[in-house]
Amino acid sequence: MKKTIGILGGMGPMATADLFRKIVACTDAAGDNDHIRVYIDSNASIPDRTAAILSGGEDPVPAMADALRHLELCGADCLVMPCNTAHYFLPRLAPLTKLPFLSMIEAAARACRERFPGKAAAILATTGTLAAGLYQDALAAEGVPFLVPDEAERDALMEVIYQGVKAGAPTSRYRAAFLSVTEALAARGAECFLPACTELPLACQALGLDLPCVDPTEELAKAAIRFCGYSVRGE
Repeated sequence: MKKTIGILGGMGPMATADLFRKIVACTDAAGDNDHIRVYIDSNASIPDRTAAILSGGEDPVPAMADALRHLELCGADCLVMPCNTAHYFLPRLAPLTKLPFLSMIEAAARACRERFPGKAAAILATTGTLAAGLYQDALAAEGVPFLVPDEAERDALMEVIYQGVKAGAPTSRYRAAFLSVTEALAARGAECFLPACTELPLACQALGLDLPCVDPTEELAKAAIRFCGYSVRGE
């Protein structure tokens, strides 16, 4: 029997919508009835994950657990979170449910190894994700060499994420900041890019950038499609 997806979303809302869109786009379906049933809890009131990790901000886990319960009641068979930084809290969330969580970070790291073998991946992420070492550990486990942004580049990425995409700002507001980071990392030896914050694939798309990259949101969508017993378009 085919399974269903529960999206623990709202972190942020545009990233949640992007994951749903990519689940639909990547499903090998000939018509409406061939698509997966998806439940979405997009709670934009979940406290900021980076602030919780770095500066003692409000714990997001209670609000995330509340969304988890709603998705269980809906009948979801698996859980996905379109927020990289939120995966820091997965060791606390996973024991609260019998439903499997599909890891965006593991899916993206595998895709880096498979699509860009032996090439150095630049991790573009929030300061919280970088400080937690989430992608550094996952890429190392897959044998993928990687680079991380320096302090100034991290600040520029946070500007792109928070004052740019999350704020709904025009691309002119964050184009220079984003390009400064990608160009600097490429100069230091980056051969592919990992936009490891769910707002950053949206920034790449809005800016019309054609970078060699692995989109964690798309890789999570594909992992969820396969888990539910459906086929990924093009595979």
